[in-house]
Amino acid sequence: MILISGGGSNMAAIVRAAEREQWARHFDARVAAVISNKADAGGLALAQAQGIATAVVAHQDYPSREAFDATLADAIDAHAPALVVLAGFMRILTPGFVARYEGRLLNIHPSLLPAFPGLHTHRRAIEAGCKVAGLTVHQVTVDLDHGPILAQAVVPILSDDTPETLAARVLAQEHRVYPQAIASWLSETN
Repeated sequence: MILISGGGSNMAAIVRAAEREQWARHFDARVAAVISNKADAGGLALAQAQGIATAVVAHQDYPSREAFDATLADAIDAHAPALVVLAGFMRILTPGFVARYEGRLLNIHPSLLPAFPGLHTHRRAIEAGCKVAGLTVHQVTVDLDHGPILAQAVVPILSDDTPETLAARVLAQEHRVYPQAIASWLSETN
């Protein structure tokens, strides 16, 4: 199960890896569905083109985070996933939701956590004078971007980097590392 909010490039990388590396044969695992909180998320069309079930649970249709998360959890549970993967899902989840999927809820964050949790990570890393940036795959906990780290990758910050150029290089590494971290999680739990 993959949750997205946008274009779905990490989702697409995961789907490609699952097929290429035959996760169904090796781990008895497949991408069961893709759910977005935005009806216009480009990743939905990518998933549909691959024959993957999709759904939209639009956060603005709910009076509270709790109501949204309850409906989202029902949509997830309809597929009985072993793992819930956040791939550019831009919503802060409630403690009840996180507890429901404890130990099987993964996220990717575009910094070397614990540095720069939250938003605007690339700009903040450049402004801080960092020599490297990167990404972190971690388990989701109630503390934003502070769960147990499963994988990281380092990307150098170049002297002429902008937040956009750095983001593009980090994203290329995300497409490599996130599927690897998921495959490792699946192999450890099978």
